[in-house]
Amino acid sequence: MIGCDCAVCHSADPRDRRLRSSVYIETPETAFIVDTGADFRTQALRENIRRVDAVVFTHSHTDHIMGFDDLRRFSWQRGSMPVYASAKTMADLERVFLFAFKGTNPFPGYLKPEPHLVDGPFYLGETKITPLPVPHGTAEVNGYMFSRSGRNLIAYLSDCSAVPDEIGQKIFGVECLIIDALREKPHPTHLSVAQALEVAARIQPKETYFTHLAHELAQSFERNLPPHTHMAYDGLKLSF
Repeated sequence: MIGCDCAVCHSADPRDRRLRSSVYIETPETAFIVDTGADFRTQALRENIRRVDAVVFTHSHTDHIMGFDDLRRFSWQRGSMPVYASAKTMADLERVFLFAFKGTNPFPGYLKPEPHLVDGPFYLGETKITPLPVPHGTAEVNGYMFSRSGRNLIAYLSDCSAVPDEIGQKIFGVECLIIDALREKPHPTHLSVAQALEVAARIQPKETYFTHLAHELAQSFERNLPPHTHMAYDGLKLSF
């Protein structure tokens, strides 16, 4: 947090140094990113990402889209960049990044988005991606479930203030739940730790990872969590 002297902001634990929330998914057929926050370039360099075949957006808040133009490196390699988002999120992307969506620049190296509206499940390679509409305060955003070969591998709910029963039933028993758990104190647009634990108890995933963590929550808080429940951190890698 800018200008903050709290223990987490000055922690010696590198896992307490957090950039914006995002995930990069690699499969045998394809590789894609979920959200391009303002730190996307830094994250891609840190993780030596060389390939992005598509980008999937949860919503259009600035901490999830402002690295969009840095997709130009991968767009240039492909000739265009498939972009998957809800109609509202896509409209916001087209407004904010008008130069990319409506640009006529003939020179190579510029971002050329290829819009795909998400109104139901779709595939990237052999990965089935199911949108999970959840409330984020007064906004509605898409979480996503990633499935392969009949296995529901990951439910990704980075920004939500509740998980409706319909969505909970859809992802019940998922192998890995990655879920918003901003802090212990309640927040109007994000789940608290207690609320995230309640959701996990309903869904019964094999493993749960908390993400979108605020500076009120140190990485060391993980020792207070129940078994199979973890604090995610930048650079964390999961294999399925």
